[in-house]
Amino acid sequence: MSSCSSNVPQAEAKPTIDVPPITVNGVLIAPEKVGQEAQNHPSESLDQAIQRAAEALVIREVLLQKTKELGILDPALDTITDAVEEAAITKLLEQEIETPKANDEACKIYFEANQDKFHTPHLVEATHILLDSAPDDFERRDRNKVLAEELIEILKSNPNKFPDLAQQYSACPSKEVAGSLGQITKGTTVPEFEKRLFSLPEGLCEEPITSRYGHHIVRIDHCTECEPLPYEAVRIKIENYLNHQVYTRAVSQYIKILVGEAKIDGIDMGVESTPLVQ
Repeated sequence: MSSCSSNVPQAEAKPTIDVPPITVNGVLIAPEKVGQEAQNHPSESLDQAIQRAAEALVIREVLLQKTKELGILDPALDTITDAVEEAAITKLLEQEIETPKANDEACKIYFEANQDKFHTPHLVEATHILLDSAPDDFERRDRNKVLAEELIEILKSNPNKFPDLAQQYSACPSKEVAGSLGQITKGTTVPEFEKRLFSLPEGLCEEPITSRYGHHIVRIDHCTECEPLPYEAVRIKIENYLNHQVYTRAVSQYIKILVGEAKIDGIDMGVESTPLVQ
């Protein structure tokens, strides 16, 4: 026997997923299809992912059977693709579900109860010099902190030197634009940097700001505080949100009715919400 056969890589066996047979009104949902669907449902455990995948496929099958019952989807079609099925389900829900639209009174009530959600963003225009160092490089961090303090002292008496010092010392690409970070909103930078940044007044920060990237010498060029938005500026947004909430609940209820009417074996469908509606 040739010894070279031992060098041929062997195909790695894929783990099998044990899924009990599931039927919806006598129609089998293939176990391998459940396994494939599970990758679309990130979960804390494989069992949980399998359960969610199976629920989603059962719901889809129930809806598809309803589209065929109502003549929306012709089961005699030569080719029924996923796109065709999706279109049929969409048409089914549009046809079967009617929901009231949010009126002006409902929108105003929501606005009054949630005014903290409707405001202009807090903006900060900042310029910085980054003296970079890894979080675990304590020696470099200590050196850079001393250097940062020295540069701050220089900038206190010579503010116009900021672009030159940024070009000379900064490890950030912003050094090519005099250290400018432009307009920053909350959630667009790392938390430890953001926390300090949004608490500063305009002008040069007189001590370095430390982040996971190193030490920052920061100048706040302009601050724009949050301002409440008037009702008319957010009315359409509120209306769309309320309409979506009502529609989502209606779809969930419709699916629960269909699931309750169907003969489903192999899975407990005691779910509170549907994976089809996010």
